[in-house]
Amino acid sequence: MSPSLDILYQDDFLVAINKPSGLVAVPGKGIHAEDSLTSRVLKEFPQAPNYPAVHRLDMDTSGIMLFALDAASLKHLSRQFEQRETRKEYIALLESEIHVKQGHIELPFRLDPDNRPHQIYDPVHGKMGITDWELLGNENGHARILFKPITGRTHQLRVHAAHEQGLASPIIGDTLYGSETEHGKLKLHASILEFTHPYSGECITLKSSPQW
Repeated sequence: MSPSLDILYQDDFLVAINKPSGLVAVPGKGIHAEDSLTSRVLKEFPQAPNYPAVHRLDMDTSGIMLFALDAASLKHLSRQFEQRETRKEYIALLESEIHVKQGHIELPFRLDPDNRPHQIYDPVHGKMGITDWELLGNENGHARILFKPITGRTHQLRVHAAHEQGLASPIIGDTLYGSETEHGKLKLHASILEFTHPYSGECITLKSSPQW
């Protein structure tokens, strides 16, 4: 086992990794081109497909990320994500307190082509992002939130937290929608992932707790 991988689950067909904040999920361009969670997985599991990531997490989002170790598993698992057959939950710490116990957010947004990868609210041309959420508690002036995304839009939880029609409070450490200027400090963690095993048909539930 590579010391650079925090493996949460592994069998012959798939592996789930606890991704650290500040590490890109897949190889990119420029300064992020060389190191990524995907490249680390391929080094440890050379038998995996060239693009083994079943889904993605933002660079600054930590938590559970799933990789397939063969082509059939990759196809099966990717379809589950595309058809929203998985269950995902995230825990976040917001910049301010929240005094509502739970809620449902439907907010249309799209990419701002003049300020990539920033997403902006657009009720006309935006695509709908849908999230259920619960307040886990307020601590030291910050709300700890459980997010249950229904859709899987880019930056969905970050936008839903920060926008005035969402929770109106950015996630701590957010460099795009909050006040942070350094990467790797985002308090957003993929804490639960539930899916169907591509071979056994068993329901697999993986859990990971944030270290904050």
